[in-house]
Amino acid sequence: MIKPVVSWVVVADASRARVLVNDGPNHGLTVEREFEQEVKKSRDILSDPDRMGYAKHATEPVDQVREQKRRFAREIARALDDARKQNAFERLYLVAPPQVLGELRSELTPELGKMVVGELNKDLTKIPLRDLPGHLGPLLPV
Repeated sequence: MIKPVVSWVVVADASRARVLVNDGPNHGLTVEREFEQEVKKSRDILSDPDRMGYAKHATEPVDQVREQKRRFAREIARALDDARKQNAFERLYLVAPPQVLGELRSELTPELGKMVVGELNKDLTKIPLRDLPGHLGPLLPV
């Protein structure tokens, strides 16, 4: 019997991500893990009463938002790398909007980066699990 090739698909945006598992064509997708974080918008940071007076630089809120996104990408990448070390999957697919895709790529270890076999530059986080295979067709036969 041939062992199925297990693929993980990360569907992410700046504040949420799902790690989905596929163990071969026509086997569908199952949820392995979900991540979520609250990302403050720049305007929320500017109106935060805990901010210190006028001494703060105008780009600081943008930097804080970027840092939140980086930390989130790092959290996902670390979890993926831990799973890689446990041989939980053989192939990795990344699905995210351009900026998030870039953040994720930059946080992958070299070993994990070698496992990425496909990317899709789209935000599919709001698509229900049952509808995702239709959106992943060109990337992965689910």
